[in-house]
Amino acid sequence: MELQSLIYLFVGISFAIYIGIALWAKAGSTKDFYVAGGGVHPVANGMATAADWMSAASFISLAGIISFSGSFGGAYLMGWTGGYVLLAMLLAPYLRKFGKFTVPDFVGDRYYSDTARLVAVISVIFVSFTYVAGQMRGVGIVFSRFLQVDVNTGVLIGMAVVFFYSVLGGMKGITYTQVAQYVVMIFAYMIPAIFISLQVTDTFLPQLGLFGSTTFAFHDGVKVIPEGTYLLHALDTAVTDLGFTAYTNPGNLTNMFLLTVALMLGTAGLPHVIVRFFTVPTVQDARSSAGWALVFIAIMYTTISSVAAFSRLNLIKNVQNVEYKAFVAGEVKHADGTPNNGNWFKTWEQGGLLAWTDRNGDGKIQYAPGAAFDGAKGKPQFDGTNVGPNGERATTNGKPAENSGKIENELYVDRDIMVLANPEIANLPNWVIAFIAAGGLAAALSTAAGLLLVIASAISHDLMGQVIFKDKTTGKSTLNEKTELMWARISAIAAICVAGYLGINPPGFVAQVVALAFGIAAAAFFPTIILGVFDKRMNKEGAIAGILVGLLSTVGYAWYFIWGGGTPDGYFLGIAPASFGTVGTILHLIVALVVSRMTPEPPQEIQDLVESIRLPNNAGEAHDH
Repeated sequence: MELQSLIYLFVGISFAIYIGIALWAKAGSTKDFYVAGGGVHPVANGMATAADWMSAASFISLAGIISFSGSFGGAYLMGWTGGYVLLAMLLAPYLRKFGKFTVPDFVGDRYYSDTARLVAVISVIFVSFTYVAGQMRGVGIVFSRFLQVDVNTGVLIGMAVVFFYSVLGGMKGITYTQVAQYVVMIFAYMIPAIFISLQVTDTFLPQLGLFGSTTFAFHDGVKVIPEGTYLLHALDTAVTDLGFTAYTNPGNLTNMFLLTVALMLGTAGLPHVIVRFFTVPTVQDARSSAGWALVFIAIMYTTISSVAAFSRLNLIKNVQNVEYKAFVAGEVKHADGTPNNGNWFKTWEQGGLLAWTDRNGDGKIQYAPGAAFDGAKGKPQFDGTNVGPNGERATTNGKPAENSGKIENELYVDRDIMVLANPEIANLPNWVIAFIAAGGLAAALSTAAGLLLVIASAISHDLMGQVIFKDKTTGKSTLNEKTELMWARISAIAAICVAGYLGINPPGFVAQVVALAFGIAAAAFFPTIILGVFDKRMNKEGAIAGILVGLLSTVGYAWYFIWGGGTPDGYFLGIAPASFGTVGTILHLIVALVVSRMTPEPPQEIQDLVESIRLPNNAGEAHDH
């Protein structure tokens, strides 16, 4: 069967399963909507947690960022996996014992303050919208390539699908949908990885492929790298020959360390992951599902480094110094006589995520450091008419460079396409390419749905139910269950619209946006949550001041250096925006401790509550007010 038909078939079947599950598990109460009724099996919850946690950033973008940044990208692997362990071991059982639906619920009750709850709601919305922007962008990228539509149309289609199963099903529908999405996602990631590991290296296990030897010789544009070279040595040689930093060079170690810490602490404070520990019946089940989730996550995360290396090597091997017109027409062969089919190149070009401009006029593709185009951030500025004399797609303001004797970069590659394009670059069977399309959509849609539910819960349950419509005498919400569920669905619809806008106008590539969200989560939540569990003296004044300082410092720093005109030369102590979450977390911790010690201690019943949280056993179901 031809590729496009297979893609429609695979994606169509997976969507039918997701929507069928949403209808089967339709939420009938706020408890179903928020925590799936609290009765999910630990293994199922482990799969759902893994699907929720391994977002488009993990499936689509993480191997891409490691592929282009080399060892420095290891910060993402260490930060996200380490953060999950931190969350599962240090926080999940205690939060589960406390028994609230959401992070603002925990903050509001632990710190006996509606103001603290409101500040936490604002923080959740900041984190979740920043994160969901990356997911919706990921959805758009997948649809762009595999359904032959532009990225913006892909985002709109993704909005419609997420609307259907998150607004109808709530957490109950999303949980069982995410179990199915995990299965699709892991097979879609591992099958191409095994194929490519066999093709590129001497081992079929992709986890070990990073340490294997290459099965082919190739010309990197400067010299021939022989067959049997260790993969990492081949990559180091190829990228340094082309003028890039060595693949194994970790770069700025300070930024790498700070980014790793920000991602770890951000994971531990991530609202949509924390809420998953409320969907199981007991604390023991929460611990068990955390362990299962770690197993399910590790299957993919131990593979990502190898996939990153395979994709960078394949890119250089297939495009460097080939004649563009013959390449996209499928007329180029490798040195060993096997076909080097460039159809994938043309298809990704049409979506604007890959582009070539013939700077030196020789009709061949040259890949090297530097911007390929003269437009914003070196990206192509398409207007529908800018096709060059050799068939290349160029910017309207692109201009050939002077021939200085060194290779000038002529290739723009959006790093978010590397995993999705890799099976095509490797010329794998059509069914494998179709499968990875379904997996990419599963990854992006599962996390997008979880995040949108967190936003809906924060607005309906915490803001409307516990702040705006709260009876001052009894301290309880005046909303009945039906009205709160209605507000939750209205909030989800509004959130989907905002998420769609951010997906169409993303602040950066997927992994960059997601890393920023983790940094904000770390700075806004981690100290207040951890002190709320382990420090009886921590009070509402300290929590409010700490959250505000952490949130505002991190968001302000990121805004200035990403959108406000700041340049890397002005970084505080050389710290990049994605790494600044660690600094924001430290500021939050210091301010929270100082302010709490200078203001009255919490009421005795709150101190007793903290004592009871520290013994995470005998907890029943998550409960409402």
